[in-house]
Amino acid sequence: MYKTSWLKNPIVALLSNLLVVFVLFTLCRVVFVMTNWGLYSGTMTAGHLFSLFQAGIIFDTSAILYTNAVVILLMLLPLHWKERPGYYRVVRWIYVICNFVAIAANLIDCAYFPFTGKRTTADVFAEFSNEGAGNMVKILGEQFLVNWYLVLLGIVLGWVLYKAFQAPQAPLSGRFGGAYYITMTLALLIAIPLCVAGMRGGFAHAVRPITISNANQYVNQPAETGIVLNTPFSIYRTLSKKPLTIPDYMSDQEALAVFTPIHTPADSVAFEPKNVVVLILESFGKQHFAFYNKSLHNGTYKGFTPFLDSLITHSALTWEYSYANGRRSIEGMPSILSSLPNFVEPLFLTPASLNKMSGLARELGENKGYTTGFFHGAQNGSMGFEAFAKATGFGKYYGRTEYNEDPRFHGDDDFDGTWAIWDEEFLQYYALTMSSMKQPFMTAVFTASSHAPCKVPERYEGVFPKGENPVQECVAYSDNALRLFFQTASRQPWFQNTLFVITADHTSGPVDPIYTTTLGNYCVPIILYAPADSTLRGYDRQRVVEQADIMPTVLSYLHYDHPYLAFGKDMLGLPVEDSYALHWVAGANGYEYVKGKYAIEFDGQQVTAAYQYRTDPLLKHNVVGTMPQDTLQAMTRQMKSVIQQYMQRMNRNQLTSDK
Repeated sequence: MYKTSWLKNPIVALLSNLLVVFVLFTLCRVVFVMTNWGLYSGTMTAGHLFSLFQAGIIFDTSAILYTNAVVILLMLLPLHWKERPGYYRVVRWIYVICNFVAIAANLIDCAYFPFTGKRTTADVFAEFSNEGAGNMVKILGEQFLVNWYLVLLGIVLGWVLYKAFQAPQAPLSGRFGGAYYITMTLALLIAIPLCVAGMRGGFAHAVRPITISNANQYVNQPAETGIVLNTPFSIYRTLSKKPLTIPDYMSDQEALAVFTPIHTPADSVAFEPKNVVVLILESFGKQHFAFYNKSLHNGTYKGFTPFLDSLITHSALTWEYSYANGRRSIEGMPSILSSLPNFVEPLFLTPASLNKMSGLARELGENKGYTTGFFHGAQNGSMGFEAFAKATGFGKYYGRTEYNEDPRFHGDDDFDGTWAIWDEEFLQYYALTMSSMKQPFMTAVFTASSHAPCKVPERYEGVFPKGENPVQECVAYSDNALRLFFQTASRQPWFQNTLFVITADHTSGPVDPIYTTTLGNYCVPIILYAPADSTLRGYDRQRVVEQADIMPTVLSYLHYDHPYLAFGKDMLGLPVEDSYALHWVAGANGYEYVKGKYAIEFDGQQVTAAYQYRTDPLLKHNVVGTMPQDTLQAMTRQMKSVIQQYMQRMNRNQLTSDK
């Protein structure tokens, strides 16, 4: 007879091993909450936090069973362990490696979540697929140094996995007879349906496999889905993406009667061939500006953008209620340059990214003979920007390669060591390169320095103010780089005949509570500046605008006279009561529609909340049941029309006006 601890029988050993993983997943959730507490501290109660942890067990169960499917099978197979030398050593390493990767993914999101507002999904692999192995190693290495405590914790948890693993030493019956094989076979047959139920999220016949959106039923605000979910689950559920679903809210004729993305100008004024320069600033959310935050800190908030604050105050037009259409760089570029907002999936990562698309560069290049160019100081091909620029009609791409070939600059001596050429040098290159272009031209630049790992050039260390968010020092550096850019640009022959559009790709980690809401997470500046046009001045505190409005506004300003496709509106000519913003809230897996006095939240089927955001900026009071129902119905109908036509055109390759 074999004598052994009860922990060493096969079934108990398996349950013990799975319990260890559950404990470590919960520990990762605790770390996630601690590192992101600023997102929740204003409204979170102990009871609600406990309920979120309880809900998280459902999603942990699914992820853990997927991760350990092979381990479960190998431990329950009715095999004579003595006849398999080293069998459980192999099982142990499978267990440690698979679960360590899952835990590492959870810990990585502790640091990454503030930048995206959602748990990482499978599209992250496509998003960074063009960075190159060497650059990715460098990026990860630097992030490991910044987040050293998470790296250390990951190593410790990996060691715990190895040491805590229980390997069976004897069969249940104490000897390898028929009872052992019968028992293990029954255990395996019982385990299979239990695992399937756990992976699906329930036993009921009507239960579909739970998805990311199921987290919404447990939360009070979208950011809380980050607590309920875990990263392995989010990745597993998005590995095999289906085409975007086309909703059937109304007939095509009714949808077109409410909204059409085809713009047919009827302007009798002659086209004005002004140059168009679009500056897309990495992570320049409104929270960094003193201009937009005069009421913060009793009016003493100085912000991190003195140059842009001065430009807005004296020489430009901007809006109080201006919003991004996404939370990531790959979502901002299509919205800004092609008036194609981000709904459900980033356009870059869908089959539609291979289609011909409308855009400022295509409209002005093909129909008005503009010279067009896109500038990004990173490695050519980075983030898929080069491919998108080509797809939308930009004639030339200027990246790190082209910068290094320019004898006026110092090549890779100006590389920040991680992402791109420093903003100051690359913006100077941008200004001088435009001077060699035939006018009129349409160009865009995507800055890079105000990004993790949040460094400034050595010569500027200690020069710019540091904020609560490490990126704010970099924002101040990039703001100064913009000051120097405009200083150089103002001396160029093309300057007076140029319309400048300044905006951000997305926001960055919020500091003030008003920027932690679903609306706050999308607050970006939109600034129009034309040196020779004194009428383009002021602060519009009534209209609601979004990044997707930039393209139609620019074309209207130039008196463009060709039909084009855009999901935005003219910010200058549109009546106040017709202005709105619509964006997909990744963490909530639903839409947010802002118009007039109200911001409504829509899960794809019904409106779940409404807020009077102008007087309730923290979105504390849900008024969906008390707001005028005719207003709610009109807003819902228009929103559905936009969503339905967007999905149709994305799926049917109809992203230009001639389709």
